[in-house]
Amino acid sequence: MNLIQSTVLFSFLLQAMSGLTEDWQRATSIYDFSATDIDGNVVSLEKYGNVVIITNVASKGKTPVNYSQFAEMHAMYAERNLSILAFPSNQFGNQPGNETQIKQFAESYNAQFDLFSKIDVNGDNAHPLWKWLKEQPNGRGFLGSIKWNFTKFLINREGQVVKRYGPLDDPS
Repeated sequence: MNLIQSTVLFSFLLQAMSGLTEDWQRATSIYDFSATDIDGNVVSLEKYGNVVIITNVASKGKTPVNYSQFAEMHAMYAERNLSILAFPSNQFGNQPGNETQIKQFAESYNAQFDLFSKIDVNGDNAHPLWKWLKEQPNGRGFLGSIKWNFTKFLINREGQVVKRYGPLDDPS
């Protein structure tokens, strides 16, 4: 392997790890984070300079209602710059599927919103974004932790948590 190939590989590895190694306690908005999308691409959340809903999603349970609600919201408000960022989590109810299966499942509900790779939302291995969301004054919720799938965070254009909604709250 020559120097250029080594440099490119090292750069790629740093980029891929950046979403996991960020110091979430120093972050000032969601724009300080990146996450891996469902297709394996590292995405900087800086690209979302608008109103955002961030949610952890599932593939069973109250899923049909939630996916349908998000699909309808996306269809109604995407042109007005609402972004929905969905993060699958396997921490509640043993949610099945790898990224390909999750993507196919979401597409069966006409989910055209942004879907990310499966992550933890609670505990030491929680994605840094989710650690940050839960620590914000308007994101704490009862006892701080995520209680179930489809917990939702409304984010303003400045990248700040405006409100946290529970799993049974209609996101519209």
